[in-house]
Amino acid sequence: MENPVLIALWIINVLLAIAFLGAGGMKLARPKSALAEMGMGWVENVSPTSIKMLGGLEVLGAIGLILPLATDIALILTPIAAVCLAITMVGATVVHARRAEPMTVGIVLTLLAVVSAVLGFLAL
Repeated sequence: MENPVLIALWIINVLLAIAFLGAGGMKLARPKSALAEMGMGWVENVSPTSIKMLGGLEVLGAIGLILPLATDIALILTPIAAVCLAITMVGATVVHARRAEPMTVGIVLTLLAVVSAVLGFLAL
């Protein structure tokens, strides 16, 4: 029978990877003005380079959640990616809190990333 920790890790990581690939890909593909028009008001205070870098880090984090598990190579990278994404989301939550914007999505993604990290370390 499969390891239940590994099954839970796969489920959470697939969900997180989809979310971060979407969010990061959007930041990479769209200009700052288009992101602002979509309701991402926080981009007004951030340089276009920083937005692209953040998008790239989110995409790399999403890849880091899945690729080591899928290839069974360097499995330590999966929980490390989750920790890095959790840190990123803590920062995002702080930014949204300072701007008096909704923080629910940021908090949920932070918690899921923390759970992913814990499960990833347990699965090693």
